[in-house]
Amino acid sequence: MAIHDPFPENIKQPVRQVAAYLWVERLARLGYAAKGLVYFLVGLLAAQAAFGTGGETTDTSGALEAIVTQPFGKLLLIIVTIGLIGYAFWRFVQTILDPEHSGETMSAKRIAKRLGYAFSAIAYFSLAVTSIKLIVGSSSGDSDSVEDWTIFFLNQPFGRWLVLLLGLTVIIVGIAFLYQAYTGKFRRYFKLAQMSLTEEIWAVRLGRFGIAARGIVFAIIGIFMMLAAIQLDGTQARGLGGALSALAMQPFGPWILGVVALGLIAYGMYSIIQARYRNLTKDINLR
Repeated sequence: MAIHDPFPENIKQPVRQVAAYLWVERLARLGYAAKGLVYFLVGLLAAQAAFGTGGETTDTSGALEAIVTQPFGKLLLIIVTIGLIGYAFWRFVQTILDPEHSGETMSAKRIAKRLGYAFSAIAYFSLAVTSIKLIVGSSSGDSDSVEDWTIFFLNQPFGRWLVLLLGLTVIIVGIAFLYQAYTGKFRRYFKLAQMSLTEEIWAVRLGRFGIAARGIVFAIIGIFMMLAAIQLDGTQARGLGGALSALAMQPFGPWILGVVALGLIAYGMYSIIQARYRNLTKDINLR
């Protein structure tokens, strides 16, 4: 049975026209850089905690709070916020147009990937809202959004099964990241012709280390979600910061946390490289 594109052409065409503007590409590249900075700070703070030099295990919201407390922090956070909005918008474009597979036959795998883009767009738009709150002086709070959403879903009909399914999905995403790190196929998204051999080598090394670390974190988050569903206790769920804290409490925890933290730093650097060299115009196939 053929699977049809969920978005008709009368929806895709205006999105394609807007995405064709040069400022959209620049905003998307700023988005990759902003995402990279956030992950770099999450990894740096976790590494400091692991090696006993200060710092703490925190999530992306905590990284934004670390930015705003620095000299000229609000100005930097404004730039980061614009980037996060740009990244969320680019994920929305990818959801509608699926540019990486334009012209290919629709499949369940492609639909799942587009759903992933949609969830990413929502997550980074939500993070941008948190950033705006910090800029205007409103605390983002210490609540764990993953825990909050898990509690909400568990209180709904069939909530336990939904959370189990979501947890399993997050684990599968984590495994997919690990596979992506192993194969190194992400290099096809770079403008390799514009990169020196040294730049290409380091982009692949940082990408593999960083994506693998992110895969480990996703798998842990998924495991905690499934545990929350099994025990019908939403407080068992953990987000990024909680997953890092869980690593720290394991045997040889500081060493394990340190390696994963360095991986998140690598992922931040990899995202910043993407801001410069990712082949966005080829992705969108517009110009």
